[in-house]
Amino acid sequence: MACHILFFSLLALASSHVIMASDPSQLQDFCVADLKSPILVNGFVCKPPMHVTADDFFFSGLDMPGNTSNQLGSKVTQVNVNQIAGLNTLGISLARIDYAPYGLNPPHTHPRATEILTVLEGTLYVGFVTSNINNGNLLFTKMLEKGDVFVFPEGLIHFQFNHGSTPAVAIAALSSQNPGVITIANTVFGSNPPISDAVLAKAIQVGQDTIKYLQAQFWMDNN
Repeated sequence: MACHILFFSLLALASSHVIMASDPSQLQDFCVADLKSPILVNGFVCKPPMHVTADDFFFSGLDMPGNTSNQLGSKVTQVNVNQIAGLNTLGISLARIDYAPYGLNPPHTHPRATEILTVLEGTLYVGFVTSNINNGNLLFTKMLEKGDVFVFPEGLIHFQFNHGSTPAVAIAALSSQNPGVITIANTVFGSNPPISDAVLAKAIQVGQDTIKYLQAQFWMDNN
């Protein structure tokens, strides 16, 4: 009996450590990414501290509007570890998003980050869709005005649409140094090499001619 009690006590202790596990805390003041290093790790290796300068923590130009003269009418200016090497290991990044009148930041996901969006100018219709849960893929939408804030949970498909006839601007903060972007239409219909049209036709329940037409379109990124 005593052995059983000890066993379950150890099991509970181990389980509690698993539940409490998270990304480790910083072991030094910073770990500026060495973007030129040939070594591949989950993230980037650190520059030697003696080679770090203030510029490793700096980015300029986020006040400049992005070029929205594309078929989507939007432009995302990313500020992640690839732009600020000092973000390495810090778990944050941001982006400026510009929208032409009636411009769209199309349905996409960030596989490694939750996003919190703040509207600086204009009016945005935004939303996200839940995963395949018992109640189906639920859509949550909101009309945002200047100063409004909305959250898109990590990994869920979401979008923003400029509902007005004037340009709009938003700032997005993300909970990863490198959140990643998967634009749904580009991924499904614009992959290289293409996904089999037979596979897509069966998955989407349309004819293969429709799939071929969609795959022939120019699928662009707004990043």
